[in-house]
Amino acid sequence: MNLQELKDKQEALRLRLIRLIYDGHTGHTGGDLSVLNVLTVLYNHTLNINPQEPKMVGRDRFVLSKGHCAEALYVVLSDKGFFPESWLLDYGKYNALLGGHPTVEIPGVEINSGALGHGLSVGVGMALGAKMSEASWKTFVVMGDGEQAEGSIYEAAMAANKYHLDHLVAIIDRNGLQISGSTEDVMPLESIRERWEAFGWDVREMDGDSIDDIVRTFDSTDFSCGKPHLIISHTTKGHGVSFMENVAKWHHGVPTAEQYRQACSEIEERIAETKA
Repeated sequence: MNLQELKDKQEALRLRLIRLIYDGHTGHTGGDLSVLNVLTVLYNHTLNINPQEPKMVGRDRFVLSKGHCAEALYVVLSDKGFFPESWLLDYGKYNALLGGHPTVEIPGVEINSGALGHGLSVGVGMALGAKMSEASWKTFVVMGDGEQAEGSIYEAAMAANKYHLDHLVAIIDRNGLQISGSTEDVMPLESIRERWEAFGWDVREMDGDSIDDIVRTFDSTDFSCGKPHLIISHTTKGHGVSFMENVAKWHHGVPTAEQYRQACSEIEERIAETKA
């Protein structure tokens, strides 16, 4: 996809995401919206994957460590063709396959995630397996910024440096808010960049709200540098819906009927402007 197609795609996915959460009566709306652009670029530009063959041996691996933002992943996987859109209609219902956290029963999902702090450790294992097998596939892991308080992340960071896992890319969704407020009030994280550089990682920063900058950052990754990669993705919690942006209470929340109409109206207006 070219840049304009990716921008159109992320708006269509944002609209579908809001509908999924509203109809399902549950969802981590703010974080879903902050990470959606990154997932859109990964699945429509960056990852080597085949929806018709989800377990293709040479596929790139993706781990959503912040598994509570499953809704964003679901709309992206469905749109990509890993499973039919009709599955989304059951989200939030009893015994539905699509639940509050992704599981391996869902085509395209590599690990059960949602217990924060685990995803990078699994990603390191995947990347190390590729290196030992002399395989060329890459591993991408998306973590939350509130998740950075988990100590297991830093054990994984040390291991990735030790084994020079330059086919591993970790991404922090740096929206600055977690369920109990500002990350800097709950557990200060700064300076993230210096911390990860001290662990021996190649660290870069990008505007995670900008499709252009996401594409530029992913495309410029040097997978032969001998270092694992950490991308600090600066995003806006609730990105794309005005009354949700930078509001901590939307970490988890379902819009009312009026809020749903307003959110859809804002997104549809942007879509119409693009087509005009």
